[in-house]
Amino acid sequence: MKAVLIPGDGIGKEIAVSVKEVSDALDTGIEWKEFSAGAEYYDKSGKLLEDGLLDTVKEYGIALKGPTATPVGKGFRSINVQLRQTFHTYANLRPVHTIAGVKTRYDNVDLVIVRENTEDLYKGIEYMLDEDTANGIKLITRKASERIARFAFEYARKNGRKKVTAVHKANIMKYTDGLFLEAFRTVAKDYPDIENDSVIIDALCMKLVTDPSQFDVLVAPNLYGDIISDLCAGLVGGLGFAPSANIGDDTVIYEAVHGSAPDIAGKDQANPTAILMAFEMMLRDHGMEDKADRLKKALEDVIAEGVHTTKDIGGHAGTKEFTAAVVERLK
Repeated sequence: MKAVLIPGDGIGKEIAVSVKEVSDALDTGIEWKEFSAGAEYYDKSGKLLEDGLLDTVKEYGIALKGPTATPVGKGFRSINVQLRQTFHTYANLRPVHTIAGVKTRYDNVDLVIVRENTEDLYKGIEYMLDEDTANGIKLITRKASERIARFAFEYARKNGRKKVTAVHKANIMKYTDGLFLEAFRTVAKDYPDIENDSVIIDALCMKLVTDPSQFDVLVAPNLYGDIISDLCAGLVGGLGFAPSANIGDDTVIYEAVHGSAPDIAGKDQANPTAILMAFEMMLRDHGMEDKADRLKKALEDVIAEGVHTTKDIGGHAGTKEFTAAVVERLK
């Protein structure tokens, strides 16, 4: 199998090394094609993306991405947005679950957030009405709403999930969120084996921080999905434990969703867990379930043991030591 690796900025280069070492230890046989992207690459080359990156992602259909930064004040769209729009990755998948050894308020979190990735306010249709008034358009279509709802139900069925919940604000935004909810309910009729319900976004946030165990799969328009994905990551220890996949018909881009952490870049302090969890998702999606299971167990064992963990979760190890400990458990 061939896959594109985009280390990105800051700590991205260090955690990308972790991925390659773990991939070798698992004997995946993956051939990585590495490309540069981000603010650091822009400073060197005047380009945000290395030549050939987009063509190779299109050819391979699989990419694993570290954190990237966008140059401020240069007029560029973020790399994440560019990749999602270029490859029509309409679904953003964010599983979150409690990990033993990571201190959190809850020990029973096991959620999946499915976020519509192509429209809503993130479509970027905004303009100035006059010098004192800005307007943004919330674009919701039946086609995209039904597509993401179907994706959520199919994911639930394939992965043994019991319930899918639509997130909305249709009580106020009766046309846009109303259409999203209507589309969800239409699709739900095709999945009588899976429970479905809906919840208003503000009520959802309150319920998530009160008792997250009452939810299973959440499906949401773009903006709400972005917000609740990070909220749910906070329930399990933060973005350092939040892998993600951006999924289209022909391309999947897996990523660690945390930032590039320039303050610790190059200091052997980064926690590579999120990108390794994204790599686990990649393995599982491409017929390597056994290797994915081994990686999941190795990660969880190292974290639970607490001897070789990084500073962000109370340990004293560096990136290299943490990675070595994971690799040792894969032998």
